Amino acid sequence: MRFANLHVRTAALASLTLVVCSCQTAQKPVPLLPPATAPALKAAAPAPAAAQVKTPAPAPAQTEAPAPQVQNPSAAEPVSAAAPSDPIADLIAQVEKDYQTGLTDYQAGKPDAAKQDFDKAFNALLGSHLDIRSDDRLQKEFDRIVEGVNRLDLGNLAANGLGGDSEAQQQKSEPAPIDETNEIAPPTADPRVKAKAQAEIASTHSDLPLMMTDQVAGYISYFSNRGRGVFERAFARSGRYHDLMVSILKEEGVPQDLIYLAQAESGFHPLAVSRVGARGIWQFMASRARGYGLSHNMYVDDRQDPEKSTRAAARHLKDLYNQFGDWYLAMAAYNSGPGTVQAAVKRTGYADFWELYRRNVLPKETRNYVPIILAVTIVTKNLSQYGFDDVSMDEPAKFDSVTIDYPVDLRLVAQCVGTTQADLQDLNPSLLRLTTPRTGKFELHLPVGTKDQYQTAIAAIPTDMRLWWRYHTVHSGDTLASLSRTYRIPVKSIVQANHLDGTELEADAKVIIPNPPGKRVSDTATYARRITRYRVHAGDTVESVAENLGISPQMLRRWNGLRGNSLAGRKVLAFHLPVTPTSRATESASSRPSRSKRGSKATQTADSKPPATKSAKIEKEDTASVVRHKVKSGETLYSIATYYKTTVAALKRDNRNVAILRPGMILIVQQSR
Repeated sequence: MRFANLHVRTAALASLTLVVCSCQTAQKPVPLLPPATAPALKAAAPAPAAAQVKTPAPAPAQTEAPAPQVQNPSAAEPVSAAAPSDPIADLIAQVEKDYQTGLTDYQAGKPDAAKQDFDKAFNALLGSHLDIRSDDRLQKEFDRIVEGVNRLDLGNLAANGLGGDSEAQQQKSEPAPIDETNEIAPPTADPRVKAKAQAEIASTHSDLPLMMTDQVAGYISYFSNRGRGVFERAFARSGRYHDLMVSILKEEGVPQDLIYLAQAESGFHPLAVSRVGARGIWQFMASRARGYGLSHNMYVDDRQDPEKSTRAAARHLKDLYNQFGDWYLAMAAYNSGPGTVQAAVKRTGYADFWELYRRNVLPKETRNYVPIILAVTIVTKNLSQYGFDDVSMDEPAKFDSVTIDYPVDLRLVAQCVGTTQADLQDLNPSLLRLTTPRTGKFELHLPVGTKDQYQTAIAAIPTDMRLWWRYHTVHSGDTLASLSRTYRIPVKSIVQANHLDGTELEADAKVIIPNPPGKRVSDTATYARRITRYRVHAGDTVESVAENLGISPQMLRRWNGLRGNSLAGRKVLAFHLPVTPTSRATESASSRPSRSKRGSKATQTADSKPPATKSAKIEKEDTASVVRHKVKSGETLYSIATYYKTTVAALKRDNRNVAILRPGMILIVQQSR
């Protein structure tokens, strides 16, 4: 079975997993302490010295952790000949071997070999007589491989089964802020900061218990100084989901201030992924997420859905509180797994977080975790005291919803409603690719007020063509012939798809572009050899800069080693101007020194944003007399000359007597001063 059919196998098993998860979700999680013990823990928490647990606790459950690397059986300790073999361990060892070989081939630039290796690994798991659902080891190995393959650039592995580059292009994750904060040992507490914070706690209303310790004061100092940016970004993003999350926490009957756990964990970024694979705003591991009804496959990961993940987190935290009787212990268990906390309680006899902290029986990350959340809570509730008056929250995320049962490319959706691909991805963070799932229903979020517009526009596209077909907005000068050349499809196909009677196209109308199934709608531009540089401005993103420069976001990321859409920390970007074979002479002409009064050479740095107009994307030279103009579909020599207040003859003279314009060509325009 080819790797191209991976999505079929994954979807099938995902469906199987959902059935199991539904059963698991309906059942109450097994308490890690006897029911009689939980009330004792709750009562003991306020008084550490008297918080010894008298009832023996059961053995700790398996902690929440990434699936371990499976070692080669030959490297294990010798086993007697009489010892029975473990078929599950043998299968996992073989699967892991094939998977690791695939990773090695992929990193070595051998995508075909990697496909075969991944095929072999999945076939071994899915084709064995063992039921993956029946053993936690098999389920974790399957989850780990799916997660690992999903993280690869499947654009290099896309084959016959993937419907165009929309399914190959993956969403880019963001590092989880909790990893950065946890690297910082609790800073030495400033006595003045601690005293100030202690006084503020007395007047701070919170439905979580607030306690001031040296560790909490140390993290307050961190967020007020070195970690100021981490706090500011998280607080600003909180505005998008604050009202939604607080409402859900209230409905589920847990403290609403648990929202600050999410602020510390992910900075309210749905695409946040930790170093151990926890994902989403609430940083769920895959196995824990499944237990609370969050599914994931090649197309969708519910851990990145703000609403679904918040409800799951609330229920998980509520279960943990019912087990331990203390919110600090519940938060610690949320971080390291209930089994880890249970083992620490059993070992010491204390059901108090600070006593476990003092005795150093919890993992380092967990010991820091609770103080970090308390520090975030205290600072957020006292913004002005810590110098955050000027930080404002983002506007709440608002959208229309439409439930669909067909796959559709987000770029087509964007064209239907007049928005951008980036905005749609922001509204649908659970989507892992630029397409909705191949099977099943999906709740698609659209910009507010565009639901009817979308349903009208998408109705004109055959259901089985919504991964490949596109819309084109007609510009002045567009013809059927020019659209045929631009999109490399026959005029007849355009006429038939749009039911056209004549050859004239109405300006600003949307024309269906019937790309053949399987055609990759990708960047095919030719780029100049010369490097041009762009100075980053406040508010710039990869998408906005790429749009202004007339290049694809993918190429801009590749040239600058970028991931995601953020340009935080970047001052200058390098890129190559797009050209066509007929405009290579234009490239050499544009590299000549401009004839300014100072006699200086034209700079290659774009020190200001290229102004976007309805008919052009422009990048100016330092001298105001020379402009590079990228030709758009439908433009003519006359329309360009009119825009720049020059003549057609002048344009021809400066561009090697160009007669035919093609989209993507770069023209040199000499403007009179």
